[in-house]
Amino acid sequence: MKKTKLERLHNQLLLFTINRPDVRNAIDYQVMEGFKEAIHTVKQDSSIKGLIITGSGMEAFCSGGDLSVFHGLHTEEEAYSMLSKMGDILFELMTLNRPTFALMNGVAVGGGCEIATACDFRIAKESTKFGFIQGKLGITTGWGGGTMLLEKIPFDRACKMLYSANVIPSETGVELGFINQVFDEGEFQEEGIKWIEELLNNSSSDVLASYKAMSVRKWLSSNLKSRMNEEIKQCSILWEGEEHHHAVNAFLARKKN
Repeated sequence: MKKTKLERLHNQLLLFTINRPDVRNAIDYQVMEGFKEAIHTVKQDSSIKGLIITGSGMEAFCSGGDLSVFHGLHTEEEAYSMLSKMGDILFELMTLNRPTFALMNGVAVGGGCEIATACDFRIAKESTKFGFIQGKLGITTGWGGGTMLLEKIPFDRACKMLYSANVIPSETGVELGFINQVFDEGEFQEEGIKWIEELLNNSSSDVLASYKAMSVRKWLSSNLKSRMNEEIKQCSILWEGEEHHHAVNAFLARKKN
């Protein structure tokens, strides 16, 4: 089974799906390549109005990095190699020249929450829970998500999410300004896509690109890329630490039982 899917919808939208429901749509290197393909497609096709990112099934948007793959990374250098690869992808996603949407069909934790943060809008299913749980694993956000979050919502709200490492319900996400729209379980994807269509309906892809460029110019002028990279470096240092490896071993042991 292919780990990602890329579909051109009839309404000038591109839908990218992480297709690993058996592991809660966790990210591995093949999924990273799928993200690159989606971003490249948008950049090359000027008729596309927006990129939608979602997960397969109705349980998880994305559970972050696949620990069964990445737990083999022990040193700071090994961790940085992986983290910076996905960090580069999320920088490209955040600064993409078209509107981007996280269609959060289920749990979005750890790196999954970083992916959602990189998008311009976050649309959640009513039962969706999300959170930057990295602190419970002895590390910080490692794909640039903390830096991006501080660009998206007020400082105190962002810090509350990052410091607590809690999993948060979608209705609280609306109060924090992180979630833009919530829909019921039943027709979640259809309603979410309809909401996106209505938002973009009156503007051409060129107009949308011009508006997005206003934010991108601000982010580039404030050295977003280098700030994300400093975050990634710090996470790499913590990754090498005993606290992180102990926490991940305990997590994997619980999954086996």
